[in-house]
Amino acid sequence: MKSISLYVDNGSFLTKVHPFTKLMYIAAAVSVPLLLGRLWAFPCLIAASLCLLAAGGVLKKALPLIAFSFTILITIFLIHGLFNQNNATVLVSLGPLRFYREGLLYALRIGFNIMNMLLSFAVLVLTTRPSDLVEELEKRGFSQRFGYIINSVFQIVPQMTGTMNTITDAQRSRGLETEGSLSTRAKAFLPLISPVVMSSLINTRERAIALEVRGFGSGRKKTWLREREKHRGDSAATIALGILIAVALVFRIAEMIRA
Repeated sequence: MKSISLYVDNGSFLTKVHPFTKLMYIAAAVSVPLLLGRLWAFPCLIAASLCLLAAGGVLKKALPLIAFSFTILITIFLIHGLFNQNNATVLVSLGPLRFYREGLLYALRIGFNIMNMLLSFAVLVLTTRPSDLVEELEKRGFSQRFGYIINSVFQIVPQMTGTMNTITDAQRSRGLETEGSLSTRAKAFLPLISPVVMSSLINTRERAIALEVRGFGSGRKKTWLREREKHRGDSAATIALGILIAVALVFRIAEMIRA
């Protein structure tokens, strides 16, 4: 059966790490730079995420996510570099355009934050089977509905991408021009997007029926087909990440007291 998630089952050590350990890594990667309030902390955590992705053999899969984020980052740098309300010191002049130091530093912080969150979440999404994460959450007492929402979030992007590719190929086989000038693509937009929307609605209805047939709304206690064993480094990694967050929090509190 074709996978409809971004999970890469390559047998690397990251696929064996417990999902909660990866969630703890996300919490540390996102919170520590914000608590420290230092710009250098963001590149450190970004480098750590890149190293994890490379070690897990999924860095190549993360590159499209990074490339997509650059569109957003360029927009942020343009807006704040030119129009930030705190701009005062001209750093670079390109003809009539003047980029200010204050705005660029602010945009740099936002850009680092976005990249840091994107890569830390990629560590979880690319190396964790959605069903494993959902099962572990439900074992800890979370409701089935919450687990279903999490599972849907993991699957919606690859599912929509797969549906779009299938419909595009089908429409091309019928003679529809989908490539070329901007006007040609605009004409092809409606014949492509309408089947995608209708297909999504049909899939939602079929999934709801399938869930009810499998007893999704049943109040009885669930049993599990298999028990996931913790990786030998899970406990140590989770404790280390917790200590890192605590140290960053203490540092932040100490700075506030000194101020």
